[in-house]
Amino acid sequence: MAREQMHYDVVIIGAGPAGLAAACRLRQLDANVSVCLLEKGAEVGAHIMSGAVFEPRALNELFPDWKSQGAPLDTAVTNEDWRFFTSAEKSIQIPNALLPHTVHNHGNFIISLGKLCQWLAEQATNLGVDIFPGFAAEQVLFRDDGSVGGVITGDMGRAADGSEKPEFVEGIELHGKYTLFCEGARGHLGKSLIAHFNLNEGKDPQHYSIGIKEIWRVPADQHNEGLVMHSLGWPLSETNTSGGGFLYHMNDSQISVGLITDLCYSNTHLSPFDEFQRFKHHPAIAKYLSGGERIAYGARAIVKGGIQSLPQMFFSGGLLLGDDAGTLNFTKIKGSHTAMKSGIIGAEVIVKALSAGRSNDSLSEYETEYKKSWAYEELYEQRNVGPAQQKFGAILGSAYSFIDMTLRGKLPWTLHNKKADHSQLQLASECKKINYPKPDNKLSFDKLSSVYLSNTNHVENQPCHLQLKDPSVPLAINLPKFDEPAQRYCPAGVYEIIEAANGEKKFQINSQNCVHCKTCDIKDPTQNIQWVTPEGGGGPNYSAM
Repeated sequence: MAREQMHYDVVIIGAGPAGLAAACRLRQLDANVSVCLLEKGAEVGAHIMSGAVFEPRALNELFPDWKSQGAPLDTAVTNEDWRFFTSAEKSIQIPNALLPHTVHNHGNFIISLGKLCQWLAEQATNLGVDIFPGFAAEQVLFRDDGSVGGVITGDMGRAADGSEKPEFVEGIELHGKYTLFCEGARGHLGKSLIAHFNLNEGKDPQHYSIGIKEIWRVPADQHNEGLVMHSLGWPLSETNTSGGGFLYHMNDSQISVGLITDLCYSNTHLSPFDEFQRFKHHPAIAKYLSGGERIAYGARAIVKGGIQSLPQMFFSGGLLLGDDAGTLNFTKIKGSHTAMKSGIIGAEVIVKALSAGRSNDSLSEYETEYKKSWAYEELYEQRNVGPAQQKFGAILGSAYSFIDMTLRGKLPWTLHNKKADHSQLQLASECKKINYPKPDNKLSFDKLSSVYLSNTNHVENQPCHLQLKDPSVPLAINLPKFDEPAQRYCPAGVYEIIEAANGEKKFQINSQNCVHCKTCDIKDPTQNIQWVTPEGGGGPNYSAM
């Protein structure tokens, strides 16, 4: 029996900044273009997590009157504080005058990206876009000529063994003349398309970080609305790991605090979650959080490879946009504005193609238009910062990056980082053990209580969405070689080594805990773990992250 089908001019996967910007722009340009947007989260914004300090440049282009329309950009950046944490107790403030132009935040806003996406979804709906939350795009739909013709949504109501439960509903085919993939960092369909069409030929491997974030409500006298604070150094410096921390004072006595750990780290004993717990105990952070209440938690992979790792973004029948491709400007620690711009350009290219009677062909003109944009110019200007950090280390790499950014990327060479993040782990026997302190339940906490605050839930008795290509690898290879790093790099306690009374060990996957950060798919040293979509609507439910 054939699947149910729905046909649109444009099908968009993912209701993040890129997908929503593309949807809005398509209907702004041509109200006759039919647009469908699929979102795997239970509602728009449910799976959206970012710091976030937002640069409104793309929003200004998309909705010049966003302020009068009530866009949730309520807290302007009023003060900045950059610090180098020299130890667990001390820090050095970096004068703003010495900071390169790209990291300044004048004119930007501290926001909840989830709330902004909800607002963009309202605009898209008003423009006539059909938005379907709770539906996960499970596989790409290919046409007979090899072009992409849409997607197939995941079945609902399958049991863990794959059998059909009484409430089973088969997934449907969504056909589009063009399909836009906007899944965010390490999107599973984007990953498959890159491999299928060889879109990363001649490119550096893509690189990632994991961002772990909490929202706190703090006493009023510890709150400074509009203050943006960033840090480098401790605790990651103790293992020569790159990354940094942030603390943003939002409105309503709330603070967003987080730590970004680059996933190129080499010490297999490192735990990004526990590094974050230590980070909050630094006096420069603790003075704002002490006596406060932790009200939300989340984690998400961040794409950071830049233009050296940017795959070809067009293929027959569609485009790869936003962080699904890797458009984030990691030097700015921002990607929402560049993702939105990639979506706007995609919409403009598609409307021209549709008006010319085209469909399901290669939108090669997208590359020309994208390279003419300010979004590409940003990535080009700051192309050497990430590779310099990896090549020269945190201190010398930062010094080089400062010079490069001051010269606005005009040095006549491009550095490269050819080592994939998963290949960087050293053997456990070669790494220094890290003894993390127990949480005090005041500033630091355990993983399970943290996951509880992410409102994560998956339908019970469904196929596991964390698949092992070879089930023997964790115990046969990763445990003896790397002390099974999944139990540490996962920020949600999904992976455990369970030891029975007889000494027999078992690799356990607690997929119910998964917050969809994709870190396991990225960092597993044998690339044995594959993240695929669970039943639609499952995962975290971030209210305002």
